[in-house]
This record gives sequence, structure tokens and C-alpha cells, in this order.
Amino acid sequence: MMSSLLAAMLMVVVLSFNGVNAADKPHILFIVADDLGWNDVDWRDPNMHTPTLSRLARQGIILNSSYVQPLCSPSRSAFMSGYFPFHTGLQHRAIKPAQKAFLPANLTTLPQALKDLGYATHAVGKWHLGFCNWKYTPTFRGFDSFLGYYSAGEDYYTHMAGGGYDFRQDTAVDKDDAGKYSAYTFAERAQVLIWQHNTSQPLFLYLAFQSVHAPLEVPAVYENLFCGHIKNETRRTKCGMVAILDEAIANITGHLEDTGLIDNMLIVFTTDNGGPVWDAGNNWPLRGAKATMWEGGTRGTAFVYSKNLFQNKGTVHEGMMHAVDWFPTMMTAAGGSPPPGIDGVSQWESLITGSPSPRSEFVYNMDAMEDRQKPAFHAAIRSGDWKLMQGPAGMGPAGIPYNGWYPVPGVDGEQEEFDESAVEDPGPDDYQLFNIKEDPTEHHDVKDKYPDVLAKMKARLAEWRQTMVPANYPENDPAANPEHYGGTWTPGWC
Repeated sequence: MMSSLLAAMLMVVVLSFNGVNAADKPHILFIVADDLGWNDVDWRDPNMHTPTLSRLARQGIILNSSYVQPLCSPSRSAFMSGYFPFHTGLQHRAIKPAQKAFLPANLTTLPQALKDLGYATHAVGKWHLGFCNWKYTPTFRGFDSFLGYYSAGEDYYTHMAGGGYDFRQDTAVDKDDAGKYSAYTFAERAQVLIWQHNTSQPLFLYLAFQSVHAPLEVPAVYENLFCGHIKNETRRTKCGMVAILDEAIANITGHLEDTGLIDNMLIVFTTDNGGPVWDAGNNWPLRGAKATMWEGGTRGTAFVYSKNLFQNKGTVHEGMMHAVDWFPTMMTAAGGSPPPGIDGVSQWESLITGSPSPRSEFVYNMDAMEDRQKPAFHAAIRSGDWKLMQGPAGMGPAGIPYNGWYPVPGVDGEQEEFDESAVEDPGPDDYQLFNIKEDPTEHHDVKDKYPDVLAKMKARLAEWRQTMVPANYPENDPAANPEHYGGTWTPGWC
């Protein structure tokens, strides 16, 4: 009897030494909205309809300085790897479906690391981290299951993208969900996973919605019921798309309540980049848009929610965070340690106690590859309150730089247009310096006023540049053509 008791005590000591007990590891729901702008939620623009997101955000912690990359593949690579994209070769643009571009296979992903801690891992929604070889796809990168699509964007109903069908259940082509709006499909899949989950095992559910990426499509009822007061047609459609996203999350969190999983659950919600103002996204009053390094392209709408994990619920957190930080933050929450050498830092202590952020600097992006939409070397870095930008901030569709400020379209249908020619696009050797704390909307370039700060920031940028790897952004490969695979985008050509 005594020896059995001693053995049990020793087992408890060993488990405690190794970290959080399995029963205490929080379930993690990581929700990524696609192209959701700073001003696309109702706690910033009351004309939008996001009651569920607003409740979770206000009862959790709103993250006011949570940064992402200007585009989707780079942000997703940061989420999954903990590395800045200029360290993984994914800094240039979003991966196109016919490119041999991918998150490098030698990197440990977040789901792989959580599996090592005993988590069940499931991915639902958009992948967009490469699929030319099966080894780059979700179920080979640490996920137990996957339902979703590989590419950047597609029709919400037909799931067609660039001439090919793109929707899968694990590795099999899924035609059963053709014709169904993706937010319904993804919410239903998440609910099934929640109902079927063995509650004795911690759950990691990565829920990467297609919403609210282009094309602007939504069942008419959402526009009519929640957004009819908005007369601007494209903004009204965007509002409906946001509303169905909110409803999907309401249904999912309802299932978490019913199963009791929410009692020990960490919910992380973030966008992947700023809103595309050309597709009715809005980042007001921040400058710029998706695809730019301005605050409007990189300062993401984000919050965390938990019933029991945070001491400072119902607050707004101003601490500096970056997309690379979610990997180590979730690992710390789960009682583990992230891989050594990553760029991310754990924000867990800061989040649960409200203490200052451990991060004091980050890289918005850094890229030396030139093409029609991306000029020669351009970069932006942050150190404390200071932001240094070298070269152009980026470029949206049709070569438009989107350097301006874009008010939300009025409910009366009027849209105030910004004259892009009013702001000269800087050359590759031009610098701009902003104090983001004093000037969060980036109206005042103060490089001439603070030459010493400019010199220090340029030196730090040069140090960062020494660590940059070349961008992996090849030409489209004809071998990827869906015609070779029965009209479906399919791995196996690289």
C-alpha cells in the first residue's frame, strides 16, 4: 500500500515537473478571419453587425496593438511557424495556386508542437501555405484532420478558384459541400469536432474562415436583416459577410457552452491582414489598406477570451504583439516550450496578468524582390513607439499604392474618394519616420525633426536585413494545371 502511494506521489511530481497536467491544459480555439479590417467590427463601426464578436471581445481582452502581415500567406506562415516571413521566404506576396511556394518543411508547426503535448489538432477552412507536394498540406503538417481549401480565395458556393475546384476533407476531394456557403460548412464542421471530442484530451481547433475575403458574396438575408440601413452597395454586402461570420462563431461558441469545453478554453481571434478598401473593407482612421505596411494594413483586429484564465477581463490591452507571438504564447498556455530560435515571444504572462508586453520591436515586412506590384527593396520596422519605413509601403490591385486614409462609406451611400496622387509614392532609397504612439494614423513624417532616431532606426534595419532570406516566389508551373487532375487543384507536382 505504501509503495503504491509513493509511486503515485512520484508520478504527480513527474507530471508537475513536465508542465501543465493534461486535464488542466486549456482547449484552444484559434479563429482567423480573412481580410477583416480594423473598422469592420461594431465596437469600432456601429453600423456593422458583430454582436457575438463584440461580446467575446468586451468580456475578454481587446488587443489594440496586435500586428499581422500585410497579406494572408505571410501572416499564416507567422501563425504556424513563429518566424517572420522574411526568415522563411514568404515575405513577397500571397502564394498563388500554381506556384512551388510553401512553408518550409523543416520548420516545426504549431499543431505539431501541440500534438507533442497531447493535443488533438484539427484544421478547418483556409490553408494557403502551399500544396504542390502533399508534405506541405495540413494533415502532413501536424493536423489530425482538415476540411477546407488550399488556395487564397474562391467562390463561396462553388469552391472554384482560378479554373479548378478546391475543397478537401483530409486529402480527399470533397464534392459533398459544393454549392453550400463556406461559413455554414466550416461552422458545421467545427460543431461536429466539438461534439465528438474526447474531453479528457486537450483540443486545438484552428478555424480559418474564408470570410470576409473577396468575392463579395453572402446570402441576401444577412444583408437585408442586419445591414439594410447601409445604402452603399458594396459596404452593405461586406456587412452581410461579417454578419454571417459572427453568426457562425455564435453557433460554435454555443456548442462549446453545451459541451462544457468553454469552461477551460482559450479563444484567440485575429484577422490575417488589414481590410482591402477596394473591396469595401475599412481600416479608418488608420492609414493604408491590405497589401501595405501602413498601420491600416498591419494593425489587426484581435482579441482573446476565456472564462477563467485572465485576471483582467473586460480590458483593452495596448501591449505590442505580433503574429509570430501566437505560437509561443499558445505553447506557454499549454505548459510547453516553443522551438528554439523562433522570432515569436510568449505573451502569456502579459495577457493573463495585464503586465507590459515583453516585445519592444518587430519587422512589418522586408522584401528585396521586384515585380509589377512590388518595387525593389522596401521594409518597415518598429522599435518602441518609432516606426521606420524604407521605400514604398506596398501596392494593391492595378498598381494602386493605397497610401491614403479611407473613411467608411456612409450609410447614405456616399463614398469619399482619396486622391492617390495627393501622396507621392516614395522611392526605394527614401525613408519615413513616425511616432506611432503620438501619431497612430501616420500623418506626420518626423525624420527631419529627429535625425538621431532616424540614424538608430536605419542601423537597426540594416541589422535585420542581414538575416533576410530570399523570397520564394517562382513563376507559375504548368504542371499544376487542374486540367491534369480532373479539374481539381491537387498536390503532387513538385
